[in-house]
Order: sequence, then structure tokens, then C-alpha cells
Amino acid sequence: MPNVSTKRIVINTSPLLALIAGLNSLDILHEMYDEVIVPNEVVNEITILNSSKFGADIFNNSIFLNKQFEDIEISPFLKNVLDIGEAAVIQSALNREITTVCIDESVARRVARLNGVKVTGSLGIIIKAIKKGKKLDFLDIVNNMRSKNIFLSDRLIKNASAILNSK
Repeated sequence: MPNVSTKRIVINTSPLLALIAGLNSLDILHEMYDEVIVPNEVVNEITILNSSKFGADIFNNSIFLNKQFEDIEISPFLKNVLDIGEAAVIQSALNREITTVCIDESVARRVARLNGVKVTGSLGIIIKAIKKGKKLDFLDIVNNMRSKNIFLSDRLIKNASAILNSK
């Protein structure tokens, strides 16, 4: 049985790149979680399949990330409804009995929830850090993300701001 007090998360490509765009770093993950697992399929999306190589240097230098270097066997259902990175994130969480994944795409978030896995996203991590006292400027981070072509809808930003401003 895993130690439930250990804060562990499995993270997908989009949130990694969004955090890099917003903060120019992934250190927030190291501060917020005891273990951050990156499946090999996600490692490959960032380091090999990422044609612009945006964020690859920061990702590669983030030595606290638990980067996996072997593909995992993914259930046919997950493979058929999601891209390989999202499927690997959910399957890794299920295999390791990790309760939370970090995924930004809405369909993958729904599939994770259907599989009994809690979901957060890049903005959720930022909000959690700010609520725990980390001095971050939410709107600056959002603007940085958008300037690097990270899609964030106005509705999402409005909802995130409301959560941030709630008690």
C-alpha cells in the first residue's frame, strides 16, 4: 500500500510546457510534490517529437523529475481514446496507485476521472502554490503562457481567478 501522505503526481506534456512558459522553470513541481513522475511517452514528446524543442532544456535540467525511460503497457481503451502521452499518464497513475494526474486537455481529464483518478492542471498547480503562500503573480504567469502560445480560454482564467480569490 503506498504512503498516502506522500504527495505524488503523474504529469503530461501540456502542463509541463505551460509551466515552463509561465514560470521559465519547473521548480514549482519540486516544491509542491514529493514525486513527479513523467512517463517515457511524455519524455519523448518533449525531447524528441517537440519540433520547436521549446522547454526541452529546462525539462532536461529538472533532475528532480522521475523520468521513466521505458514505455508501459497501456490499456486498449486508453490508447484508442487519447494521445499516447495522456494515455501513459493515466495508465502510470493506475499502475502505481497514484491518486492525482496533471493533464490540461478536457477529454483526457474526463477519462482520468472516469478511471477514478483526480485531476489538476497547470493553472491548478499555480493556484495551489499561491494559496500555500508562494509569491507568484497569477496574471503575469497567464500572460507569459499566452505569449508562448499556450491556449487558455478567458472562461478558464476567469474561473481560476475566482478560485484564487475565494477563501
